[in-house]
Amino acid sequence: MRYVLEIAYNGAAYHGWQYQSHSISVQQVIEEQLSRILRKKTSVLGCGRTDAGVHATQFYLHFDYLEQLPERFIFRLNQMLPNDIAIYEAFEVDEKFHARFKATYRKYIYKTAIRKNPFTNNESLHLFKQPDMDLMNKACTELLKHKDFASFCKSGGDNKTTLCDLMEARWETTNDGMEFHVKADRFLRNMVRALVGTLLEVGYGAIDLKELVEIILSKNRSNSGKSVAARGLFLAEVGYNWDEYRK
Repeated sequence: MRYVLEIAYNGAAYHGWQYQSHSISVQQVIEEQLSRILRKKTSVLGCGRTDAGVHATQFYLHFDYLEQLPERFIFRLNQMLPNDIAIYEAFEVDEKFHARFKATYRKYIYKTAIRKNPFTNNESLHLFKQPDMDLMNKACTELLKHKDFASFCKSGGDNKTTLCDLMEARWETTNDGMEFHVKADRFLRNMVRALVGTLLEVGYGAIDLKELVEIILSKNRSNSGKSVAARGLFLAEVGYNWDEYRK
């Protein structure tokens, strides 16, 4: 039987989602405790591979287990996991389901703060001055016209294509600062952080809209802005055709 867990985690203490041989990862911590509670070595597959320091308010993983899950499974697993990882839901799915390859979209939110806040330093990027959000949203409108985001992809990645179907890209104000919301069928490695860095340069007047288009069309990472810090990035939503897979 195949099971899915919906989880969330604060990534500040981890070297990303995926298992690392010499660093602690979210996947490693979950697999260790899941194997204990199921009394069987259990591997999990996640819906993505968040980088070191990146957070997730919604993340799905799947694993195979031949029996029914133990009683009070979610409660017991949450008790065993550290406070920065939470299990929200567990349910059975069709064996055709795959957490990574069956996702129809992913949504990320990047959080910034204008006012310095010692309680959110690990969950947002502190901006020392206010950028022009109207300009940045005009830039987002331009982004939505394009499909090839090679200019925002970390070099040396294993991407077979740099084409992405961008469904949403916008900035909005928050109590502390601004958030960038971006949704697509897929994302390239480091893409969101590179987009945010470039859009902030637009907001500060270092890049105009014409230059942004030239950057996109160049398909050259060295022409776009510097990637912002990982700590402000959240995987916020992952979409599936649950009617097809959920039992």
